[in-house]
Amino acid sequence: MSDQELRPLLPFQIRRLGHVVLNCKDLAASERFYTEVLGFQVSDRYPETLVPGGMVFLRCATDHHTVALVGAGHPERASSLNHFAFEVATLDEVFAARDVLRQHDVPIVFEGRRRAGCQIAVEFLDPDGNNLEIYWNLDQVGTDGHVRPSSEWRQAFTLEEAVANPVRGQRLPPVPAAHR
Repeated sequence: MSDQELRPLLPFQIRRLGHVVLNCKDLAASERFYTEVLGFQVSDRYPETLVPGGMVFLRCATDHHTVALVGAGHPERASSLNHFAFEVATLDEVFAARDVLRQHDVPIVFEGRRRAGCQIAVEFLDPDGNNLEIYWNLDQVGTDGHVRPSSEWRQAFTLEEAVANPVRGQRLPPVPAAHR
């Protein structure tokens, strides 16, 4: 038997790498590179009042963002990975992932819903201190380029709060009984 066959099945399954967030020395130069050289489109921006150095969310398909760029508001983090994210298929899997992370004493640095993109997520650290995210239900952008206006963003600081206070158009199942 292989190691894979001996491992217990997890109550969640990563579907794909969802997005990457990079810290940048020069936000404007990075934005130009990703839009003019690689063809990404801007979905949203955070001003420096929301994120030190500012932030730009870029897409190459219908996901609200595939790459996000963070300005040099934190010079010690310039030109480095901020985080990368894995998508799961269901809200229940986000709760299950949080349960597994807690069982393994993995440091959780955020759970709930951020602003732009409105995905429900749990963020945590790997053994090397890299910030990772498991998320569900990232906003999609149609061919018309319309994105959710910032007035509709609704930040939440727990998974339960995110479910209890959905954003417009986000139909959520109740908190799974196994995670209450």
